[in-house]
Amino acid sequence: MFKKIASDALGLSDIGKIIGPADYDKTDADDYVRHEDNEKIYFLIKTKADEYCFTNLAFIHVDGESATSSKRTLKRYPYAQHKFSNVMLETAGRVDLDIEIKFNLGGTQYSIDVHKDEIEKLKDLYKALVFIAEVTHENDVLMNMASQSIDKAVSVLQNSRTDQENIASQYKELTEFSFSWLESARNKYHKKDFGEVFEKYINN
Repeated sequence: MFKKIASDALGLSDIGKIIGPADYDKTDADDYVRHEDNEKIYFLIKTKADEYCFTNLAFIHVDGESATSSKRTLKRYPYAQHKFSNVMLETAGRVDLDIEIKFNLGGTQYSIDVHKDEIEKLKDLYKALVFIAEVTHENDVLMNMASQSIDKAVSVLQNSRTDQENIASQYKELTEFSFSWLESARNKYHKKDFGEVFEKYINN
């Protein structure tokens, strides 16, 4: 009992290890990376029960029930569908042996312990995740502004005093322009691949 309490107090219960690129292919997570679509692992943390894999396209969590169980649940969170938020890095205290990175993704709050000797590598991941969170938030704002601008243009046209024939013609032109313009805005602001962000911050 005392050993368990001491283990939890010191953060020894399930401290993760950062896996280097040379060993990615030895992990379970690598089996679920879409290499066929040029998906690439940039950061991988392995604990006794779980694997936390950050690729250019998604966060992959290989969720183990326990260190002694072979049962695994795969959870995949594409960045285009799920946004990082509340990204935090908790450094070690005097008696702690672990540091912790925390973030919210897909409605799930993650808290991952890593040995404190790996602090410099975890700082790189922290910076990358914070940057991705900022970019996706800003892009959401810009997309909403773009949609609102189109809605306002349509509303103005509908309330204009132009004759019905001209309104129909103008509405068709505006609709065609809107679809084209929003598609272009989506390609620009709805980012799916964050490879260059990881390349910038992750120093492998």
